Amino acid sequence: MSPTKSAPPLIIVSPALAQANNGNWHTAYRWSRMLADDYRVSLLPQWRGVEDGGALALIALHARRSAPSIDAWARQWPKRPLIVVLTGTDLYRDIHTDGDAQRSLQQATHLVALQEHGPSELPAAALRDKCVVIYQSAAPLKAAAKSTQHLQVVMAGHLRAEKDPLTFMRAVRRLQARDDLRFEHIGNALDPSLADAAQTTAASCPHYRWLGGLPRGQTRQRIKRAHVLVNASLMEGGAQVVIEAVQSGTAVLASRIGGHLGLLGPAHPGYFDVGDDAALAGLIERCRDDPAFLRTLLVHGDERATLFDPDSERASLLHLVQDALIHRPLELET
Repeated sequence: MSPTKSAPPLIIVSPALAQANNGNWHTAYRWSRMLADDYRVSLLPQWRGVEDGGALALIALHARRSAPSIDAWARQWPKRPLIVVLTGTDLYRDIHTDGDAQRSLQQATHLVALQEHGPSELPAAALRDKCVVIYQSAAPLKAAAKSTQHLQVVMAGHLRAEKDPLTFMRAVRRLQARDDLRFEHIGNALDPSLADAAQTTAASCPHYRWLGGLPRGQTRQRIKRAHVLVNASLMEGGAQVVIEAVQSGTAVLASRIGGHLGLLGPAHPGYFDVGDDAALAGLIERCRDDPAFLRTLLVHGDERATLFDPDSERASLLHLVQDALIHRPLELET
C-alpha cells in the first residue's frame, strides 16, 4: 500500500545514501519503508531549506554529519519536530568533542538511540529526557545447516578504523595453523592501508578470504551460513550485522563496548576487550573446541531476539513520529 497524496510529508536526511552501503544508509532506507504507508517520505542526503514540500518533521541521522541540515531546519521551522538519530561516532566521540554535534543535540526536539546503553552517554539530564531507544531489526531467517568439518567465522563491515579490522586479522594470524577454521571478511576498503593489511593476511593465511563489499542480501546469507560473527568495532550506535546474526541463528563474538552491551546485554559471554586479538582468538577456538560454549552464545542471542523484531521497530518508530507531531502541531507556528 502506498500513501495517498494527502498523507503527511516527512523528510529523512542521511549523509550516507545507497552507494555507501553502510549501516546509516540501511537504517534510513528501512525507516523510509516502515513509514511509507502513513507518510510521504523524502530520503535526502541534505536539507537546505530551499523546498521542503510542506514536510511536517525532519528525521536526521548523525548529529555531526547532518548538522547543517539540522541547523537549517531548526532555524526555518523552530516549532516543527526535529528528530536526531545518534550514531556510534556521535555517541562515543563527537557529542563529547565536536561543537556542531553538540549544537544538534540542543536543537533536536527528540533524540533516538539505537540500543539501551546509548542514552547514558548524553551529558545532561535534559538531553536524556528527550531521548528514546528504538532497536533496529532484521527479518528472522531460518538457521542454516552448518558444516561439521570446520568452524566458519565471518566479519562484516567496511574496512575503516572505527570497525577495527586489524584486530580480526591479527586473531586470524594467531590461528593460521588450524585447518578446522575458516574466515571470511566482508567490506569495502575505505582506508588503503587496511586493504594492504587484508591482502597481506590473505597471502599468509590460506583460510582467510577478504571478499570486498557485497550486496546486503549476499552478506546476510554469508552471516547465516557462518557459525560465528565477529564484530571488533571501537564504537557502534547499534550494529546491524550483530542484529542480523542473532536473527539468523549465528553466534556473536563482540568487542566490549557500549554499543554491543546495549544490544546483547551485559551477561553475553562472547565479549573481548577492544583490540585484544589474543582474547578473540581464544574465543574463536573455544567456539570450535567446546560445542557447549557455542550453544550458550546462541541461547544468549535468542534471549535478545525479540528486541530486534521488525514489527516492534516499526511500531516504535510510528509512535515516535506521531508523538512528535501531536506535541508540536503546525498550528502553533506564527
